[in-house]
Amino acid sequence: LKAGGVAGVCVDLILFPLDTVKTRLQSPQGFRKAGGFRGIYAGVPSTAIGSFPNAAAFFITYENVKSMLYHGSTSYLTPAAHMVAASLGEVVACLIRVPSEVVKQRAQVSPSSSTLRILSHTLYHEGIQGLYRGYKSTVLREIPFSLVQFPLWESLKDLWSWKQGHVVDSWQSAVCGAFAGGFAAAVTTPLDVAKTRIMLAKAGSSNASGNVLAALAGIWRTQGLSGLFAGVVPRMAAISLGGFIFLGTYEKTRQLLL
Repeated sequence: LKAGGVAGVCVDLILFPLDTVKTRLQSPQGFRKAGGFRGIYAGVPSTAIGSFPNAAAFFITYENVKSMLYHGSTSYLTPAAHMVAASLGEVVACLIRVPSEVVKQRAQVSPSSSTLRILSHTLYHEGIQGLYRGYKSTVLREIPFSLVQFPLWESLKDLWSWKQGHVVDSWQSAVCGAFAGGFAAAVTTPLDVAKTRIMLAKAGSSNASGNVLAALAGIWRTQGLSGLFAGVVPRMAAISLGGFIFLGTYEKTRQLLL
């Protein structure tokens, strides 16, 4: 819990400006109208509050499920164990992440409004379900992301450990995390764009229903391939750096605590 929480807070706060740029590039009104480079830390209170419990929930679930699946499993089933553990971790973590993400993204494209004002406005007009707008699309983004990132991260660590004859250091784990995160970020960008459009959609609009396929189809019709991969460069940069900081910090903190 502590290792995952510390890792989550570090990565989310350090890389917040890149996340803001990515959100504004993906927003339907376009980068300039969404705020450009102004108010680059808009929405940071929401991230600061949600970051620790979100990351802690993920790693508690991931490590426990992974240890349960390891018992009696053969080596060739190990990647499958990582996939299942990461997927369940994301489902649990998204219960905390999605309300934080909804408020954060709405603040990022409305830098003149405070986080508290956006939270109260969402609750007043849409209720609790408004805070969970995009839960399904977030899970549908995070599961494929984790199916790529975590088995790749674990495999790269195992390969590096085998090459050097001892378990990888925390900085080596961080390098593996950066590569795995960047690759996973690139291939799941269209799902991230759909999730952003759903979270930012006005109540009553077609995207507000949360239909991921409809959102993807709409982006493809109006903006084509470039629309589906909007923000891919800052997303890859943020998640590569994030993978380095997040997984490296997690391993280091875990080693210190254990």
